[in-house]
Amino acid sequence: MNKRPLSITVIGWIFIAVGSISLFTTLLAPLFNTAAAHRFAELKLQHPLEFWLAPVLRALALLGGIFVLYGFNWARWLLVVWLGYHVILSVFHSPFELLMHILISAVLLYFLFRPRASAYFRGTKIKPQIPT
Repeated sequence: MNKRPLSITVIGWIFIAVGSISLFTTLLAPLFNTAAAHRFAELKLQHPLEFWLAPVLRALALLGGIFVLYGFNWARWLLVVWLGYHVILSVFHSPFELLMHILISAVLLYFLFRPRASAYFRGTKIKPQIPT
């Protein structure tokens, strides 16, 4: 197996951090904040899909980040879908948020699909190119 590119390491750890921090804050906020606990209980009763969607999506970001570090190609595609979902979701927010989600996603997609990254996910070695 070839060496993991630094960009993949950084992206993996970003998703691990974002996924774990947001997951823990979602699950622990009701324990320390009574207003959050009431909103949490109300959402659970009135909109069960929305209640479960946020923690599941945050767990998927965490899992994608972990398995990208191990070179699993499906994890790279999981992160692509996760990014796409957030771009689509940001259509309902301000134009600035939409633009930021598009820019961040474009940068991450560029690094996820560079030749060295693709070779890493295929498990093949690439030869260094000598400029002529």
